[in-house]
Amino acid sequence: MSIDERHDRKSSGLFADNIPVLIVVLIALTIGSAVLSLMIGRYWIDPGTIFSIILHPIIHSEKTWTPTVETVIMDVRLPRVIAGLLVGSGLAICGAAYQGLFRNPLVSSEILGVSSGAGFGAAIAIILSELMLVIQVSSFIFGLIAVGLTYWIARVNRQTPILMLILSGIVVGSLFTAMTSICKYVADPMNKMPTIIFWLLGSLNHATGYDILVLGPVIFICIILLLLIRWRINLISMGDEDAKALGVNTEHIKIIIILTTTLITAASVTMCGLVGWIGLVIPHIGRILVGPDNRHLLPVTVLIGAIFLVMVDTIARTLTSAEIPIGLLTAAIGAPLFAILIRVSRIGW
Repeated sequence: MSIDERHDRKSSGLFADNIPVLIVVLIALTIGSAVLSLMIGRYWIDPGTIFSIILHPIIHSEKTWTPTVETVIMDVRLPRVIAGLLVGSGLAICGAAYQGLFRNPLVSSEILGVSSGAGFGAAIAIILSELMLVIQVSSFIFGLIAVGLTYWIARVNRQTPILMLILSGIVVGSLFTAMTSICKYVADPMNKMPTIIFWLLGSLNHATGYDILVLGPVIFICIILLLLIRWRINLISMGDEDAKALGVNTEHIKIIIILTTTLITAASVTMCGLVGWIGLVIPHIGRILVGPDNRHLLPVTVLIGAIFLVMVDTIARTLTSAEIPIGLLTAAIGAPLFAILIRVSRIGW
């Protein structure tokens, strides 16, 4: 085998020649994981009843279920499943987009400090107020402030060098992490402290139908925007000079990527707290399957991220009598999985 043939094999994924089939399979798995999550819990509910409850406002079928079962599906499980699909797909595509933008396989959606800023916003709001709306608004606003500060620090002579963005993100993230630690230090250890810690560990238990209606469209629209510019991310990943030579306005593309990923991550943290590792691990799984071409990688990453978080949340709420924070599970699963991918992967990132 020639050197070029070995390089082509390394740069292509396992299913690079059957991407449409893979997409169909992943869509089926996404639907299957959502239905399975709706079925499993303290109350086992069969799929027929689930679909009847969900479609009842449309088809007005005869009710054969109790009000308790309807409440469990519509008010508890369905918002969690939709939130899991949105947050998982959103964080995954953010990680893939950032890895292409920064040309670095080790970055994720938290690289510019949005998660640290949102975490601080939630912590300071928990100390000052117990209203969930105040906590969520504060988390979202401080997430945006953190990335705005990162971008302002990195801006030099009307340019935003990639290295400056990374360094600024590290600085701003560390600053807000320190301020979050101060919040935990001064918080009431009996009431406020446990709330802050549980929020920072992440849980889809916070998600409600109102959150889905308000934050869901933000995440969904930003995901669509990233999918629409995914071929430009390929050009950006070649470097600014090469991208400019091909007619791409790199600064505009950077702003679009940073703005959309910031909105997705801030909305995700607002909805369910801090959830790590998805934006780092899932894009690498996607590269193993379809290769590094962002035209194929981003759609596949969206689906894998949705499947992953929905299944992790299902495990979190059913494994024990007390709900396990999903941030713990994503780290416990993501870290060993990432180690395995490092060892066995032969696919160029």
